[in-house]
Amino acid sequence: MITTIAIAGMSCAHCVRAVFTALGGVPGVSRADVSIGKAVIEHDGTVSPEAISEAISIAGYEVADQRDDRRTLPVV
Repeated sequence: MITTIAIAGMSCAHCVRAVFTALGGVPGVSRADVSIGKAVIEHDGTVSPEAISEAISIAGYEVADQRDDRRTLPVV
């Protein structure tokens, strides 16, 4: 599953690193592409939105918007 998050309060590379590191500690997250103001997170679907928001909050930033894309690619 893929979750796209808008993050308020980010302004530099340090912010990106802090959010990336925080998301890496969430069980079930397999990949996080973080840029200033945004994160695209790939996870196994067992991760709650609250766990993602809490990790970002602990890093010092605020989730402005969160959207799940439950579509998956077919396994061939």
